[in-house]
Amino acid sequence: MMSVFIQEARTAGVEERVMSYHSSIGVLEWPSIVFAGVRYPGVSELAALQSAAFGVPTSRHLEVTRTRLRPDGSREPHILLSEIAAYGRFPRIGSPYCRKAAKESVISSAWTPVVRELRRELGRPVRILKVMGLRSDEGPERRKRAILRTVQSNSARVVDEWLPVKDWSTSAVKAWHSDAPVPYAWPYDSTPGAGDWIGNSRCSCALCVFASRRDLLFAVGRRPRLAALYAEVERVRGDSFRPDWRIRDLIRHAQRCGAPDPGVVCPDDGPEFVTLEAQVRAALQLAPRKEPLLARGAGHALCEGCSVPY
Repeated sequence: MMSVFIQEARTAGVEERVMSYHSSIGVLEWPSIVFAGVRYPGVSELAALQSAAFGVPTSRHLEVTRTRLRPDGSREPHILLSEIAAYGRFPRIGSPYCRKAAKESVISSAWTPVVRELRRELGRPVRILKVMGLRSDEGPERRKRAILRTVQSNSARVVDEWLPVKDWSTSAVKAWHSDAPVPYAWPYDSTPGAGDWIGNSRCSCALCVFASRRDLLFAVGRRPRLAALYAEVERVRGDSFRPDWRIRDLIRHAQRCGAPDPGVVCPDDGPEFVTLEAQVRAALQLAPRKEPLLARGAGHALCEGCSVPY
């Protein structure tokens, strides 16, 4: 998407207006990893590398994230899993609150200082072109999405959304990467740097409620401590990770029936993970903000009657 868009921006003579944003979900993203003596960047670092490779200066690449106040008045990251624990239920199709809370609203808020400044200068609503790399191959919801649409219009800003690579096939994306100026995220491979594209098929949250079963089994193997923390939230709140699969059953399935070889295991032993554990367990000590009556599901015990290993 960055490659296609930057070419268009240069042709239009507006390259100097381009800003790139990465809405970080912190420790829930795929982290950096050292494998066979080589360090592979995590998602946030990779986003910055990609922007720089296409000519966006570091001053115009912003990493933004949700934060919350500590008792001492300082701020700390407000990590999505702690929000799930506090809310009492996991995101669902039809209620994907994770996307708005952790992504869309965070970036929209980050535009506000620029909008205020430009609106005073221009004397009219500021026009923003929101460019994303969503593609039809990624799922039915994205297939139905318009290539160009207006997503917000008020007295301060008019936001149009453009998906310049919506019709690119997955095979075309892989072919483009064969001589790309930037690497792709390491979880897409069976092991970091393998170049075989037989790891995860998608790289959003490491454990995403909208991911395929194979991707989730990969994540359970690659990030076992994170999977165990999700299972703790599931057990305490009584809500199933998904209506069809419980995270604890995915863990058991991986242990008993087989799963893709993770290729690498993330230690998840840094201060960010310790902060996440503390936030989640503090939230679980309180009553949930909303009972998960609409979301609660029994899930499936995947190890009963499995016809395929994964």
